[in-house]
Amino acid sequence: MISSAQEILKKYFGFDQFRPHQAEIIERVLDKKDALVLMPTGGGKSICFQIPAMLMDGTCIVVSPLISLMKDQVDALKVNGISAEFLNSTQNYNQQQEILEACFRGDIKLLYVSPEKLLTDLDQITRMAKPALFAIDEAHCISSWGHDFRPEYIQMGFLRERFPEIPFIALTATADKVTRKDISKQLKLREPKLFVSSFDRKNLSLDVRIGVKPKQKTEEIISFIKSRNNQSGIIYCLSRNKCEEVAEKLKSAGIKADFYHAGMDADDRSSVQEDFINDDLQIVCATIAFGMGIDKSNVRWVIHFNMPKNMEGYYQEIGRAGRDGLPSETILYYSYADIILLNKFASEGGQAQINLEKLKRIQHYAEADSCRRKILLNYFSETLPENCGNCDVCKNPRKHFDGTVIVQKALSAIVRMSEKEGSQMVIDVLRGSMRAEITHAKYDQLKTHGAGSDISSLDWQRYLMQMLNLGVLEIAYDENFALKLTAAGRDILFGKKRIELTVLQVLDLKEISSREKKVKRVLAPTEELFDILRNVRRDFAMKENVPAYIIFSDATLQAMASEKPRNQIQMLEITGVGEHKMERYGQAFINAILDFLGESKKQRGDTYRETLLLYQQGLKPEEIASQRKMSPQTAYSHLAYLYLRGNISSLEEFVSWTEVDQVKKALRFLGGKSKAMKPIFDHLNESISYLKIRLALAVIEKEEEEK
Repeated sequence: MISSAQEILKKYFGFDQFRPHQAEIIERVLDKKDALVLMPTGGGKSICFQIPAMLMDGTCIVVSPLISLMKDQVDALKVNGISAEFLNSTQNYNQQQEILEACFRGDIKLLYVSPEKLLTDLDQITRMAKPALFAIDEAHCISSWGHDFRPEYIQMGFLRERFPEIPFIALTATADKVTRKDISKQLKLREPKLFVSSFDRKNLSLDVRIGVKPKQKTEEIISFIKSRNNQSGIIYCLSRNKCEEVAEKLKSAGIKADFYHAGMDADDRSSVQEDFINDDLQIVCATIAFGMGIDKSNVRWVIHFNMPKNMEGYYQEIGRAGRDGLPSETILYYSYADIILLNKFASEGGQAQINLEKLKRIQHYAEADSCRRKILLNYFSETLPENCGNCDVCKNPRKHFDGTVIVQKALSAIVRMSEKEGSQMVIDVLRGSMRAEITHAKYDQLKTHGAGSDISSLDWQRYLMQMLNLGVLEIAYDENFALKLTAAGRDILFGKKRIELTVLQVLDLKEISSREKKVKRVLAPTEELFDILRNVRRDFAMKENVPAYIIFSDATLQAMASEKPRNQIQMLEITGVGEHKMERYGQAFINAILDFLGESKKQRGDTYRETLLLYQQGLKPEEIASQRKMSPQTAYSHLAYLYLRGNISSLEEFVSWTEVDQVKKALRFLGGKSKAMKPIFDHLNESISYLKIRLALAVIEKEEEEK
């Protein structure tokens, strides 16, 4: 019997130490007291209720907003050897009854359920599950002040009154002070202790690019993706049409990309999400509808094609990257057009005043001349004492110049046009355009017509954005977005004050990517071993029909590649390898490492080469496995890899075309692009072995590549 949270942490999760606040939160929950937990995405929120659940009599009921999120979390718990299930609309009545009966017997420690399901079947669920703890995940959804408000969450408040003796824990990654108060109020938490972990995700680099033209933006993104070999990433767009447009351009450039938004059929959305989670899809171009259900730990970068609406949404969306703690990148593109559109959205929606104020804060962040991480953390009431060194401002400190003359030219033009024109008209007048609208309004006769012809239209846009953020100008959204002078602007126009502007940054991502490609090298031994371990992980994931990162995270694989554990004792010292995972998967990874080390000693470089040599000598996969002291599964995986690399011309002697065709038909019937082996194995009534399915999938993958 495990008697302590520390032992559970090591045995089931493979971690030696709790992260800050986790132990204190667990202790509070075990004392049956309420808690409100704010931890960044990937910060370890789930452990705060999962470990208490295993130490308490009864079931922990976890309220979670999305089906996909529930499934991933339950899959991850099961892989760790923890009894967990979920209830949702995808299950029939009998399946749900079986789960509830298992809860009643005490066989399930964590039951995930949507708020709608819990409200509909509250009496039955609580009677059968005998709740010991309620965990309200993504708790910001309960607040109308939050950025992901869901009305059904508000009704969760009566649970606290209905179950006065049971502790409640509310958890979220993003909530400002107003939202925090609202969560406690709406949930009716009883003297909740607030736990706020650092929001500083040091592994995320922060980069903002201002005023990049749409065409150049897409070219930059394509170059960025191609210089990062097969890395998973998310591109957030403001509109559904833009998601589809960007995805199509990426596909045309030979990148595995697709789009995701709320206007799609539910099955299509689910298919895209599954393919992304299972590494069958590299890039998703999405609206903010995509993300909350994504627990994928190896997203290496997030790009915002447009500026987000607020800091909470931005923080949560960039938080999809680097959940495994490895270095990851974030890029935000920001333009004048974004300001106009987002202000329109904020003005027309509910709580316009608050939304406009939140928009100003993200504008301030995007236009910052100082460390971006300081500004981001300050928004969440956290102070960073020193500059981060991992944002574009820290890496390329901004230079300033006396911009008084430039500003006066713009302000003069605006005043001479009676402060009734928008930015594009102002820019065209400054640049001396003679288009019909200008001559018709007689703006070509103004003294400022052509006064700024030496500055490009794009740079004028960027200077106007600086003027807006410096408080020199303001936009009259109710007057067709006309630019107007502020009191500070009038002081500058009439020479009472001077003003500094920031020297505009010029970033050529193509040049950066070109430099990256030039320094690409042959894989170092650690990277080569990491690649081998990924293949072992992929085979387990395909066989068990779970995302690869649930087997082991990239961070754990990198630790294996670096430390090279040669036995079970050493493997258990790797962070992320618990006893259950060691028993289930550990030996296969140890064998792969031992095999690689044998190859390294012989200086043969490629661990697949000996398999290829034995194959060329006529040995069957089972004979290769026996001679190389590896599992047949690894031998078949090597053959699939060698076939996809072109080292083997055919796999027909091991898997027939008839069997390949059966696997193709199974894939079509299952209706998805995911290549998980277990559903195929089950659909074919176990008539084709996993080993042959693995080879058949390699044949199908190569056919798709050659189309």
